[in-house]
Amino acid sequence: MLYYLFDFLEREFDLIGAGLFQYISFRSAAAFILSLLISTIYGRRIIDYLRKKQIGESVRDLGLEGQKEKAGTPTMGGVIIILATLIPVFLFAKLSNIYVVALIIATLWMGAIGFVDDYIKIFRKDKEGLKGRFKILGQVSLGIIIGSLLYFHPNVTIKEKIEYKSAQTEISTTKMFGEEVKATKTTIPFLKNNTLDYAYFIKFIGDDYKSYAWIIFIPFVILVITAVSNGANLTDGIDGLAAGSSAIIVATLGIFAWVSGNIVFANYLDVMYIPNSGEMTIFISALVGALIGFLWYNTYPAQVFMGDTGSLTIGGIIAVLAIAVRKELLIPILAGIFLVENVSVMMQVAYFKYTKKKYGEGRRIFLMSPLHHHYQKKGYHESKIVTRFLIIGMMLAVFTIVTLKIR
Repeated sequence: MLYYLFDFLEREFDLIGAGLFQYISFRSAAAFILSLLISTIYGRRIIDYLRKKQIGESVRDLGLEGQKEKAGTPTMGGVIIILATLIPVFLFAKLSNIYVVALIIATLWMGAIGFVDDYIKIFRKDKEGLKGRFKILGQVSLGIIIGSLLYFHPNVTIKEKIEYKSAQTEISTTKMFGEEVKATKTTIPFLKNNTLDYAYFIKFIGDDYKSYAWIIFIPFVILVITAVSNGANLTDGIDGLAAGSSAIIVATLGIFAWVSGNIVFANYLDVMYIPNSGEMTIFISALVGALIGFLWYNTYPAQVFMGDTGSLTIGGIIAVLAIAVRKELLIPILAGIFLVENVSVMMQVAYFKYTKKKYGEGRRIFLMSPLHHHYQKKGYHESKIVTRFLIIGMMLAVFTIVTLKIR
């Protein structure tokens, strides 16, 4: 809103300083500062309100050290993250930008699913919360919405470098960028010719195969959103782990969004130029500020838990960001913490069922899953587990950024 106000003031009255709002860097910095202030200052008030209303965590006895002490800790703190993200976005971002619209939809949609889940756990005293099939239905529905939006909207385009031959030298030269085109291309890490068109997988249907690329693209969007949101949800098990890991992942995606939306840096780094994608940097800055502010209260010993309201929302946003900047194939590296948490649960469940069927008694690979609980069972303090996981997350983030030049 402030963007449009100051744009009007500059055009009509030539107001000194109003032009600053044209710069993504300025608006991103402002969004970060405001979100940080909201999450730290008003976050305290929200926590006090949650405690007053006795909206506390119900903890099952899993035999983990310090677990019982967490009972009654205010939960649904994801509301802090959502408010601290959306308020700066509404103030500083271009709300007509399709990528910003997609991120707002993802935030509200997954936030609503997580809120219902937490509500059932807290107020209806049902520890299972929202049934798994309804969570999946919500994630699939969001995938269909986001996939359709990114596929069919006319403003979701890319510009690729094109080659031409000099008439004098007959040597192939690379032109900066061609025209904006609709395409379902994404980036493959580590390869020199590093683009993959989802339409390629249905090339067998005929010459008009690109018109049906949505058959592949939308299901893949659904898969990414479901996997990442569940990964974030499973990672939210000990104080500060989900929020800290997510802040690292989101900040890294912010670098990709800024580079992909800046024609100079996209040209220099030889990456796909995505017009208008730089505007996502404002949303990303707001989210990073919100996560850091939330960490103020969520680090050990936590004064508030984000609950599914926060974890599902964060996972959904990360997935949409990765798809929007055409870096979803880097998610297994960048969100490696989410991946191993997800895989550890899948391995544990699958092996337990297999051994129970074969030997009549279920056996386990890990002492407990997700993986962070395995290390708790081994006697590691949760603050040490979180710190080491975050160090690994930073290493994965650096390696992900380096893939810009490793080809």
